[in-house]
Amino acid sequence: MSTVKRFEDLECWKSARIMVGTVYKMTNNEKYKKDFELVNQIRRSAVSSMANTAEGFHRSSHKDFLRFLDYSRSSIAETISHAYVALDQGYISEKEMEELKEIGEDVWKRINGFISYLRRYQPTNQQTNKPSN
Repeated sequence: MSTVKRFEDLECWKSARIMVGTVYKMTNNEKYKKDFELVNQIRRSAVSSMANTAEGFHRSSHKDFLRFLDYSRSSIAETISHAYVALDQGYISEKEMEELKEIGEDVWKRINGFISYLRRYQPTNQQTNKPSN
């Protein structure tokens, strides 16, 4: 595997970015947009998944990186939970819910795979030798 030098190169971050785009698209419908609190919460949790991966990448320790990846996974679950509220309120369709769940599952699997890789990885220089995904 090649060395990753930027968080933007991480597949789990790229996948989280897709989830964020999907959430923003879903929350732009007229009925959904009126529920400001739910829109804010689901957007924040989706963005948090992406942001925690990026922040963890730039932490000074391997242990911190793993902790932030765990936060990222938690944010995926929160996003899906908020989407169920949107579904129950009729803001999104069953099809949209399934699409978001599939994307969330993809992000979850990529983060889990990366965590497994990092747990096996023994960095020699945590600052300059970032692992690949």
